[in-house]
Amino acid sequence: MATKSEAVSLHVGFAHPARNIRLLGIEPGMKIADFGSGVGAYVFAIAEVLAGSGHVYAIDVQRDLLRRVKNESNRLGYKNVEVLWSDLESSGGSKLKDGSVDLVLISNLLFQVNEKKIVIAEAWRIIRSGGRLAIIDWSDSFSGMGPPEDDVIKKESAISLAKSNGFELLKEFPAGAHHYGVIFRKR
Repeated sequence: MATKSEAVSLHVGFAHPARNIRLLGIEPGMKIADFGSGVGAYVFAIAEVLAGSGHVYAIDVQRDLLRRVKNESNRLGYKNVEVLWSDLESSGGSKLKDGSVDLVLISNLLFQVNEKKIVIAEAWRIIRSGGRLAIIDWSDSFSGMGPPEDDVIKKESAISLAKSNGFELLKEFPAGAHHYGVIFRKR
């Protein structure tokens, strides 16, 4: 039986990674952390937009997924992808320096973690002043795909969680047929 993360990874296409990345305002030279990177769908879309410059950190707790991301990054010739094994539910879990990234992406992760506040606080810690946080997650449970209905983190809850950690809401966007997207700025 597949884990929650594996089940969601198989259906990440519902969230349209390449299209969603265009909405995040990513520019060459940026440093970006993908919390809960899974199989790397967003990592590869980000690396493509960075066009060989900047840096994207694929951060996950599942080593086998990180190996897949590393192997695929090498195969695709992306030299600006770094994989980091991490427990994002612990303080300092990303292993990145304070204020070291321009953007943190949290996609399809919040429903999987118990310590949501710690994950958001870790994003706050590593984002530079004026940097951004993007959350993309399931808006519903769809025919057995995605999280069980009780585990879905509603958009309003994600916004409240980010705001309570000091982020300012910049915009909301439809991130796919069964996903929402929200972008925040670190004040």
